[in-house]
Amino acid sequence: MPLNYERLKNWKIEGLAHRYTANDSILYALGIGLGQDPLDGQQLRFVYEKELLTLPTMATILGYPWGWLYKAEAGVTRAKLVHAEQGIRIFKPIPPEGELVGNTEVTHIVDKGKEKGALIYSERKVYEKNSGDLVFSASATTFCRADGGFDGPTSQSKPMQQIPDRAPDFVCDLATLPQAALIYRLSGDRNPLHIEPAVGRAAGFSGPILHGLCTFGVAGHAILKTLCNYDPTKLVAIDARFSAPVYPGEVIRTEIWRDGEKVSFRALVPARDAVVLNNGIAEIRG
Repeated sequence: MPLNYERLKNWKIEGLAHRYTANDSILYALGIGLGQDPLDGQQLRFVYEKELLTLPTMATILGYPWGWLYKAEAGVTRAKLVHAEQGIRIFKPIPPEGELVGNTEVTHIVDKGKEKGALIYSERKVYEKNSGDLVFSASATTFCRADGGFDGPTSQSKPMQQIPDRAPDFVCDLATLPQAALIYRLSGDRNPLHIEPAVGRAAGFSGPILHGLCTFGVAGHAILKTLCNYDPTKLVAIDARFSAPVYPGEVIRTEIWRDGEKVSFRALVPARDAVVLNNGIAEIRG
């Protein structure tokens, strides 16, 4: 079944309620790697229920309709899907617990050609149920490697943020835990690629790989630590392109360039000289 362009371009999922607790916020932060030093009081604020804070990148998993693109009527080849880009914009601090309502829609589809695949752009707006306030929006790009050539729009994909041609202003190294994927998957993404060695090897890797959104969270942590003094209200937006996988236990180095409130960044694994997140852009308040 080919990609169903007409169905996808009108795809909307509205009113998806998501109730979560302080335990969920703590579990997410632990999966990202906070709390590795239990004596670090700044990180403790994200993993201890006393005056608990929420990581801004938790927006990637809240109000999200897991598996929506796997539905048969979408017509995409599930085994060939790649999460290509992710972005979030925070309008109101994410509460450590509560109930949110997410509205997801497909905003744009690009047909790159039969041999080049397709890009599906989607956006999710998430509101606080009680107040109706918009808390955050999240954008994502899915690369459907086997689903191009459906005579759809061939317009250009969104422009990429260019990394400055100078040495980074800041560098932040953060280690991931060997069991990072085992913890992170409990926040919603149970894909066996991240836990079963045989599945990882079948996909061409040496074993299970870390979730891309976990890597995205680690980069967000690096910016929060380096530029925001762990104040989540200062990280307004963050967007990046996934470029290579990370193996649990590897050190992720985030290189950061700051020009006022605009921040450019990329993340790499120094041990393999592999850029794992690229063309990153973030916005810092103050």
